[in-house]
Amino acid sequence: MSAVHKDIQEHRGERTGVWLVGGRGSVATTAMVGAAAVRAGAAATGCVTCGEPFQELPLPGFGDLVFGGHDIGDVPLPKRAEQLAAAGVFPRELPALVHHELLAAEGELRIGVEDAAAGSQAAEIERLAADLTAFRERLDLARVVVVNVATTEARPSRSPEGVSLSRLRRALADGTSRLPASSLYACAAFRAGCAYVDFTPSTGARLPALDELARERGLPYAGSDGKTGETLVKAVLAPMFARRALRVTSWSGTNLLGGGDGAALAAPDRARSKAASKGLVLEHLLGHPVEGGVHIHHLPDLGEWKTAWDHIAFEGFLGTRMTMQFTWQGCDSALAAPLVLDLARLISLAHRAGVGGAVSELGFFFKDPAGGGSHALEEQYTALLAWARRLGTAVGS
Repeated sequence: MSAVHKDIQEHRGERTGVWLVGGRGSVATTAMVGAAAVRAGAAATGCVTCGEPFQELPLPGFGDLVFGGHDIGDVPLPKRAEQLAAAGVFPRELPALVHHELLAAEGELRIGVEDAAAGSQAAEIERLAADLTAFRERLDLARVVVVNVATTEARPSRSPEGVSLSRLRRALADGTSRLPASSLYACAAFRAGCAYVDFTPSTGARLPALDELARERGLPYAGSDGKTGETLVKAVLAPMFARRALRVTSWSGTNLLGGGDGAALAAPDRARSKAASKGLVLEHLLGHPVEGGVHIHHLPDLGEWKTAWDHIAFEGFLGTRMTMQFTWQGCDSALAAPLVLDLARLISLAHRAGVGGAVSELGFFFKDPAGGGSHALEEQYTALLAWARRLGTAVGS
């Protein structure tokens, strides 16, 4: 057995905690059900890290992932899994088959924080960090990754964007600064020595002071807003138009969403956060702004499904006007859950390798990549694979 292969096998015996903010939500529940099913032999369809280029990397195995989380809801995970199975997100028999694993994860869920909760935010950060530390120590975990899959927040009207870490600490202590809940979770993750992933477009770790804290403590973070549907298609199609010198004049998208995400995004301030992240890719890849934008509508009848319809107008040779349309229909939780598992495995490797700060190479998974970089999907994938191989070599040497 080679030294690298031996290290891979030994590392896959190191248990890794995956702490899900929004732990009773649809995405979190589907991720936990899916991880248990894959451990039992189900196909890991949709998991990028299960593809051949990643199989030789020293990533934690699915059997080494231990789940916990924060949530403000009270529906137990086994019941939530039954609801999702009844909605067709995964087979109806699956919740019963993974009931034991769901009960174990339910036992590791703790009360989260309300968005813009009153009271001492410094005390809330300490409480959240203590939950993470206790989880790691109680279960003898090698490391813990915090993944935010909670409901999209409204963008704060005032945010301490330019505040240094030292000033932010003082402001939190004396109550003169208010952070959104996602940033409290990110701060708590770094305080507890955990990597952090923001799968939402919420503020999270994107504040300069929290970036400073992550780099100070040698902790990786990634985000934001998982790229699962319409924007995924845009990241492939937009480079096509640009490479063929076809000028896109407008690109309009209409999103119909059911479920909890749709209900949350029915609020205009939350929808603006989502639309802003969804709109970044086009201007970046086309090199110029286009008319249209993204329009989000809540349609409860869709349940756990979403539909995106896009209309693209473009000019060809001699100004000939042409159009393209596409429709994307999918189950958001089933699209997002495998990516959550991929990100937990990859950022765990980054944490093990001593990476600190924003991991731009994980931009392949996001609409608005922390740390910058290309928005073109194929370029992002190439960067991801090269980065993962470098880390695998460094950790295995």
